[in-house]
Amino acid sequence: MESIRQKQVGELLRRYFSMILTEEGSLIYGRGKLVTVTGVKMTPDLLIAKVYISVYGTENKQEVILELEENNAHLRQALLAKIGRQMRRMPQLEFFLDDTIDEMYRVEALLKRVNDEDKNMKQ
Repeated sequence: MESIRQKQVGELLRRYFSMILTEEGSLIYGRGKLVTVTGVKMTPDLLIAKVYISVYGTENKQEVILELEENNAHLRQALLAKIGRQMRRMPQLEFFLDDTIDEMYRVEALLKRVNDEDKNMKQ
């Protein structure tokens, strides 16, 4: 279970990291891709931040994660510049693909298909 401090730091990092992706994201992973930070989970010692990313506008979503990992040092430096004195130590960033939205669309399509088949059977 996350502590209050872990949640506070995670939300702080999520907000500022989202700002960085808005400003510099097109330089890292290109235009035409919508990348959002869906959440940040902190380890109990606050030294590792697990950043969950949602990607739209491309079939190869893992490529965006790899590009973020390649630019990890730059992104961490930009985040440190934004956070300033709010944290003693800048945590390491680990990126994970959040496919919750994709799963939601998949389940919705399945339910629609079942509903359509049910209507066809009644006729």
